[in-house]
Amino acid sequence: MLTVGDKFPAFKLTAVKGGPDGLAGPGKSFEEISSDSNAGKWKIVFFWPKDFTFICPTEIAAFGKLNTEFADRDAVVYGVSTDSEFVHLNWRVYNEDIKTLPFPMLADVKRELSTALGVLDKEAGVPLRVTFIVDPDNTIQHVTVNGLNVGRNPQETLRVLDALQTDELCPCNWTKGEEALKPQELFEKAA
Repeated sequence: MLTVGDKFPAFKLTAVKGGPDGLAGPGKSFEEISSDSNAGKWKIVFFWPKDFTFICPTEIAAFGKLNTEFADRDAVVYGVSTDSEFVHLNWRVYNEDIKTLPFPMLADVKRELSTALGVLDKEAGVPLRVTFIVDPDNTIQHVTVNGLNVGRNPQETLRVLDALQTDELCPCNWTKGEEALKPQELFEKAA
């Protein structure tokens, strides 16, 4: 699996658009998203195993609720699974929790991005619950991985993005607005 410091691989995938445009219907609901889309922005790229399952929509909806928070931090959110764009669209239409999803749902049908990142579960052949935070230079700055049966915490992803954007030393459980560590001050206090 690619990790911190690696370049996020180039990709070009069909997606169901975020927001109301995503429900416009086949032919109008889709767009192409590539590694060149939203150049210069931070990217939150998270994978889920399968559409029409139980844990996945809880995570997707939670990321959706934080979408404006991510946007305020100059970050875009991309959700990805190996289901097709048609399955994504149908799921959005019939699942109230994700019907108004504000970010695109990318379809990695050929498993090219999932394979390049190394996120496919070895037994099930579907993506693990992996979240990447990618900086504007396309370098992976953070990765979390959950097994197929445990949902992740999008609020923690937001907290880590805040910490990364400070470019300072942030202690355990640091949150935006708190002071970062100042090593020089710590050395002076100890002396």
